[in-house]
Amino acid sequence: MSISLLLEMALEAAMTSNPDRTAVVSGELRLTVDELSALADGGAGVIAVSGAEHVAYVGAGGAMLPLLLFSSARAAVPLTPLNYRLSADGLRALIDRLPNALVVVDDEYREAVGNAGVQVLSSADFLAAARIAEPAAEFADPDSVAVVLFTSGTTSAPKAVELTHNNLTSYVMGTVEFDSAADGDAALICVPPYHIAGVGAALSNPYAGRKMVYLTAFDAAQWVRLVDGEGVTAATVVPTMLDRIVKVLETERATLPSLRTLAYGGSKVALPLVRKALSLLPDVGFVNAYGLTETSSTIAVLTPDDHRAALGSPDEAAARRLGSVGQPVPSIEVQIRAEDGTVLGAGETGELFVRGEQVSGRYTGIGSVLDEQGWFPTRDVAYLDDEGYLFIGGRSDDTIIRGGENIAPAEIEDVLVEHPHVHDCAVVGVEDPEWGQIIVAVVVPAPDSTPDTEDLRSFVRGQLRGSRTPDRVVFRAELPTNATGKVLRRELVAELNAEQSISKESA
Repeated sequence: MSISLLLEMALEAAMTSNPDRTAVVSGELRLTVDELSALADGGAGVIAVSGAEHVAYVGAGGAMLPLLLFSSARAAVPLTPLNYRLSADGLRALIDRLPNALVVVDDEYREAVGNAGVQVLSSADFLAAARIAEPAAEFADPDSVAVVLFTSGTTSAPKAVELTHNNLTSYVMGTVEFDSAADGDAALICVPPYHIAGVGAALSNPYAGRKMVYLTAFDAAQWVRLVDGEGVTAATVVPTMLDRIVKVLETERATLPSLRTLAYGGSKVALPLVRKALSLLPDVGFVNAYGLTETSSTIAVLTPDDHRAALGSPDEAAARRLGSVGQPVPSIEVQIRAEDGTVLGAGETGELFVRGEQVSGRYTGIGSVLDEQGWFPTRDVAYLDDEGYLFIGGRSDDTIIRGGENIAPAEIEDVLVEHPHVHDCAVVGVEDPEWGQIIVAVVVPAPDSTPDTEDLRSFVRGQLRGSRTPDRVVFRAELPTNATGKVLRRELVAELNAEQSISKESA
C-alpha cells in the first residue's frame, strides 16, 4: 500500500462520519481532512509540473509536513525533510545529494538554501500554488522510496535512509487501529519534521482519525496551554521536553484533564523523571516508544499498564521494567546476538537485531545492510528479560573499553541518576595512556545542591563493581543534546579530551 492510499482510507472514513472534522491545526492555519486532501492533490500537481525527481523541505514543520508527505506521495516522488538547524553549507551539501530536487523552504531559512536544487519555492508559495494547481494523483509503487531521512552523522558523513511506501504503511497499519480515534481526539506534535517520529505522527494520526495540533517551536508553558486549549488527548515528547514540562506542571499545578496518553522516546529517559511525571499525572497513560529511522519508527512499546505495574511492584525484576522499552510490537521480531552471531538467551547482553516489513535497512549509495534472513543490525546494546521486555543499553559505539574491559555507560548512568543530588548525567570514555580509556561522569546537579565528587563515586561503587566507578566526575549546567533529546556524547568526549591535553601541556 502507498501513503496516498493510506490517506484515501483516512479521508473516506472521515467523510463518512464527519466531513468537516479538523485534521490539522498549525498556528492560525486549520485544515479539515477534505481540505488537506485537496491541497495534497494540488501539491502533487505543483511537484509534477516542476519536473523534480525529489522534494526537499527545509522548515520547522507544522501543516507543511503532512501536506508535503501526501503531495509527494501522490506525485510518486520521494520527500526529504532536512534539519533546518544545519549550517548553510551543511544544508546545501545534503540537497546536492538529492536528484533534481524541488526545495520547499520556510522564509526563515531561505537565505541558507540559496540556489540549491532545480527549483526553490517558499512554503507560502507552495501552499498558494497547491490551492490553484491542476490536481495530480498517482498511486506509487509500494516498493518505491517514499521518504529519505538523513542520519545525524555525529561520527561520520550523514547516511541517507530510504523508507519505502510499504515500510511506512506497514508501520502505521501494524501499530495503529484504523479510524479508532474518538470524536474530538487530538494529538499534540512537537517533534521535528526531519525526525522519523515526526514523519510517523503525520501518517499515523490521520489513519486513526485524530486531529493533529502542531507546536513547531517547543515551549513547555505553551505546550501546557495547547493541551488545555485544544483538548489534546495524546502527545509525544522527547526527554528534554518532558523535563521542562514537569517543571511547569510543578510550578503551575496544572493537571491536564483532557490528556489520556503521553508518549516519550527518542533517547533514554532518567527513571526519577519518569516517576515524577507519573506522580504529577496519575490519570495519564504513559508510553515509552523505541524505534529507529531505519525501522520506520516504533518497534517496541512500554504500555501504560506496564508503567503502573512496574511502578508499584514489590518484585525487583518487575520493577526494573520501568527502565525498559517494553515489548516488541506484534509485527516485529527481535534477536540479541553475540559478536560471533550466536543468538543469546534471556538476560544476556549483545547487539539488537530486528526484522519486519517496516524495517528498511537501506541507504542511498550503500544499499541494504540486512543479512540474508532480513535482519537489521541496530548497533544498540540490549538484552531481553524472562518476559520478553527489551532493555536498551546504548549504542555499541559508546561502549567504554577500560583496561580491556567493556563497560556500558548506561549501567553507570542508571545508578548515578538516582543520587538525590544528581538531576541528569552522561558517562563517557576519555583517552588515557595507561588504561586506554577512563570513565568520566558528566553530572548536571539537582537544583539547590552541590554534589560531592567522592560521594558520587562511592554511591556508584556501592552498587556496581569497582571497575565501574567513575575515574573522574565533572559538573555541567546542562548536557549537550540534539533536537530529539539524544546526548551528544561525541561533543562531550572531544571537549574532555581537549581539556585533558591542555592540562598536560600546562603541567
